[in-house]
Amino acid sequence: MQPLSDLLVLDFSTLLPGPMASLFLAEAGARVVKVERPEGEDMRRYPPRLGDEAAPFAALNRGKESLALDLKAAGAIERLRPLLARADILIEQFRPGVMARLGLGYAELKEAYPRLIYCSISGYGQAGPRANEAGHDINYQAIGGLLGQSLRRGGVAPQPPALVADIAGGSMPAVLNILLALRERDRTGKGCHLDIAMTDAMACFAWYGLATGQASGRYPAGGEGVLTGASPRYRLYATGDGWFLAVGALEEKFWATFCTAIGLEEPLRHDACDPDATGGRIAQIIAGQPAAHWRALLEPLDCCCTVVRSLDEAVADPHLTARGLFDRQVEEPSGRRMVSTPLPLAPVFRDAAPALRRSPAVGEHDGEGG
Repeated sequence: MQPLSDLLVLDFSTLLPGPMASLFLAEAGARVVKVERPEGEDMRRYPPRLGDEAAPFAALNRGKESLALDLKAAGAIERLRPLLARADILIEQFRPGVMARLGLGYAELKEAYPRLIYCSISGYGQAGPRANEAGHDINYQAIGGLLGQSLRRGGVAPQPPALVADIAGGSMPAVLNILLALRERDRTGKGCHLDIAMTDAMACFAWYGLATGQASGRYPAGGEGVLTGASPRYRLYATGDGWFLAVGALEEKFWATFCTAIGLEEPLRHDACDPDATGGRIAQIIAGQPAAHWRALLEPLDCCCTVVRSLDEAVADPHLTARGLFDRQVEEPSGRRMVSTPLPLAPVFRDAAPALRRSPAVGEHDGEGG
């Protein structure tokens, strides 16, 4: 029996943050019922297709159920009441006030269902000057100071590779706080309203810059932090064939091994004297050989130097496959299969066997009630 196998989750969310949060809960055993518009949620229309289904939707909705319902229609709330009466957790991702206007706000539901844990995920939170402002991941990273940590004024702006705000600011804090709320409910018998703002977590990721600024009286500008470009020990270096070497040799023992391996001149190894000179010379050396050379030379030395892997290399990596990262599969309604979204869920909390599970068709479980 999995830790959440006795819980029912009603998921009103769409796209990424809420659906990934409920996927965590589903993978830990919870029954998750997606409440969708009759035409289905927006992610069902995102390319590419996997048979009859959108691949991004299938990857996020393994093992869930679908209830198609127009929340604005007469009688919609009454249709939901059997599920609401049994639900432990409700996840919603509308702008503040929308659920209340539909008759499903926390204040309305709290009286009838006092044990309900009600989780609201939004960009800027349920209150504050920006609460009703539209945004996406890149906007939340921008306003929270995270993007500015690595951008140099006048420099080239790289596209962030990760949806940090959506996942690390929305999905994961939602799961963390839901689990804390379940623990609190065990003690008190009462549910609560969780206000998860994706922008809030961006300051968490800027922790080092915040500490530096408060201690020194000056917050570091973009590229000035040890981990954001100022140190030659922690950078990406272009290889001779146009790819990249990730160097994270912060500690002296790793740095010494790295410098010796690449033949860096002794004076430049004292990188605190002139970091730009040291970094510039390392860039010249690394650019002199292809990625395969540095992979063969540096990775066996255990000095925190790794050639960047493409995604197709990552899914075939012996370590990642040995960890079972891509074992869980999802089948869309017409029968095609793909790897489900890999989740960092401890094996002890997963089902014993990586069972194949379906992603639901729109309204597939309409007649199943509570």
